[in-house]
Amino acid sequence: MGGSSASDLAVFERIVELLRARGCPFELLEHPAAATAREAAAARGTELALGTKAILFKYGKELGVFAMSADRAVHSARIRRALGVQRTRFATAAELRELTGLAPGEVPPFGEPVLPFPLYADPSVLERPTMLFTAGSRTRSIRMAPRDYEAAAKPRVFRFVR
Repeated sequence: MGGSSASDLAVFERIVELLRARGCPFELLEHPAAATAREAAAARGTELALGTKAILFKYGKELGVFAMSADRAVHSARIRRALGVQRTRFATAAELRELTGLAPGEVPPFGEPVLPFPLYADPSVLERPTMLFTAGSRTRSIRMAPRDYEAAAKPRVFRFVR
């Protein structure tokens, strides 16, 4: 994928197509550009804890998308234990751009078929009354029910946050 806004649009369109195909209601929010989960919450006028952040993370030799409540941080040891690997690290901005066409702050909490990676979600994402996440863009977010997200995205769920 290239690094243009066309890639961002393609990711956004794949998210919307998936949600519509699975019959999941959602609300699209347009807002000022936000590069972090905290900035996105402020731009949307919502609590940070209602946000879901997604990180492309390398575990062993694999890459996966890890979705968690925006007010939490990754606990690498839990990922290593759960997935049976010895090493983990965040994907670099260059790796992210090369593999997805996205920049940090644009990664949505979706794996296949939206992004070509397995998807893991921390239960913190599913324990909120609603969830909001950036949708492949720093200026677009989606609000939806966590149960609908889980049905559409089909993440492997395990606790991996602090």
